[in-house]
Amino acid sequence: MSGDQLHTYEPTDLDDMSPLQALDAVTADIRGHRITVDSTGLFNATRHIGLLCHLAARMAADAEYQLSPNIADLPPAEHLGASAGHLGQAVAHYTQALAPLLVLTTTAQDTPRQKLDSLDHHNRLRSHLDAAGRALAAARTVLAVPQPLTAPSRPAPAPLRSSSAVRRRA
Repeated sequence: MSGDQLHTYEPTDLDDMSPLQALDAVTADIRGHRITVDSTGLFNATRHIGLLCHLAARMAADAEYQLSPNIADLPPAEHLGASAGHLGQAVAHYTQALAPLLVLTTTAQDTPRQKLDSLDHHNRLRSHLDAAGRALAAARTVLAVPQPLTAPSRPAPAPLRSSSAVRRRA
């Protein structure tokens, strides 16, 4: 299925999905709308940044919400927080990819010398997009960890011992 035929997710659609489903939807959208060295690629990059920012903010809010008592159907707050951190890394890499993408999009590459000069920009662009992909994979790995059927109860903290409470052996 080409990028133009793939359903594009909007933040309102993502809010109706579980965190893992939303992450998978954004990842599929990113795969379906490749970054190319033209105005379409630039549009796709800014769109990806917007989707990732929305998703990172949602994961952070869900993590805070999960800390409230009696919340079900969400991954543990630790997983949501870690996933939000990985999404933040993906946002950073997409944002850093804008500089070489802009240069490649706006600079002529007609002569062999211009094409040679653009290699560094292509390498930087690819490096940031690959790092963003690894960050998305890490976010998914954190969210895909199976949850226990029942929430484990935390052990009660050990009481503090004062010097007068210590028993002496005779």
